[in-house]
Parts: sequence; C-alpha cells; structure tokens
Amino acid sequence: MEIYHVLNRGVDKRIIFFDEKDYLRFIHDLYEFNDEEPAMNTNYFFNKFKNIDLRSRYIANQRRKNRKMIVKIFAFCLMPNHYHLMLSPIVKDGITKFMRKLNIGYAKYFNEKYGRVGTLFERRYKAIPITKESHFIYLPTYIHLNPLDLKFPEWRNKEIRNYKEAMKFLESYRWSSFLDYIGKKNFPSITQREFLNKIWGGPKEIRKNILRWLKEMDFEEMKEITLE
Repeated sequence: MEIYHVLNRGVDKRIIFFDEKDYLRFIHDLYEFNDEEPAMNTNYFFNKFKNIDLRSRYIANQRRKNRKMIVKIFAFCLMPNHYHLMLSPIVKDGITKFMRKLNIGYAKYFNEKYGRVGTLFERRYKAIPITKESHFIYLPTYIHLNPLDLKFPEWRNKEIRNYKEAMKFLESYRWSSFLDYIGKKNFPSITQREFLNKIWGGPKEIRKNILRWLKEMDFEEMKEITLE
C-alpha cells in the first residue's frame, strides 16, 4: 500500500480558514471530491439558506452511498493557514486527481466568498511517500498534535508543563480526525480508520499513546516526512 503525507498552505502563508463555515466547507470537500464522478454539490454552504430541489438532493445522496473513492483518507488536520492529510491512492494517480479537485474546488469557494481572485495556495501541494514502518505510527500522531501550535507551541521542543491541559485542548479541537479516533463522533464519514486502528488499538490506547508520544516523540527521525 502506498501512503503519503500531503501538505499545502496559503500563498504567502495567508489564512485559508477564517471561520467555522470555511473549515466545514473544506471538510465537506474532503468527502465530496473523493469520488471518481464529478462533484454535484459544490455550492453546499452558499445554498444553505436557499430552497434546494428535493429531487436533486435525493439523487446526490444516493450517489454518495455508491461513490467510487479516489483515495483513502487515514488522517487529516486543518490549521488556519495550512492543512495536513495522510492519504493512500485507490486508483491510478489518485493523489494527483484528488488534490487537484480539492484545491481547485476550495479555492473557487474561498475566492467567491471573500471577493478575491488569484491563487489561494502556495504553489503545488507537497507530498512525500511514507516508507518506514515507524512512520506509519508517528505520522498520524504528528498530524493530530499540530493544533497544539495554536496554544502550546512549546510542544515541539518537549517543553509542555501541563500535559493535561494540552490533551484537553486536542480533545476540543474539531478540525482534525483525532476525535473520531478516540471515539468522539465528529466527522466519521471522512476517514477510513480501520488500517490505523489495527496498528493503534482502540480509543483508550490511542489516547494513552498520543500522550506518551507527545512526551517522547523524536523530531529528528520525523524531519524527513513532516514537510515543514
């Protein structure tokens, strides 16, 4: 199985998620664009308060049940000016196809909403293959720890004093797949969690291990796959 760490950030490190609707829109896109067929509901949040044709909605919902996924999404985390994904292609050139749809689709939404033109993301997305066995464990952990940059940036230097508060913050951060892995239903339809659950164990083990990794993670070993 091929697995990649994918990262992209706003051009000039600009903010790409200003409010809850932006985060929700991108998460919606993670699901909607993970399909070999063209996306049908790209105006999802623009139409939130408008009358939507019930037949069109029914057709879209039925197709979603039978969607042909392009990639498996093992983990994700959205940050104000960038995002991290852990992906595995299902079809030929699956990463390229999915990322093109995702970035173009979200940029179109963002530019229309905020009345801007031009490139939203910093060049092409970065993707690096995961080949070492240890990285299968460390990468999703690293991805899920990223929100600590917002409140506990010292975590990268292993200088956190209050691990209980750090974990509490992670468990309150909605914009990643971490909550679904620890048994708190958040966005369960986005990720395919069977693979990592076999490696990690159940929710209690995952929570216990991420706390241990927070204290012990070797960033030198991770440097080649963090992309930052």
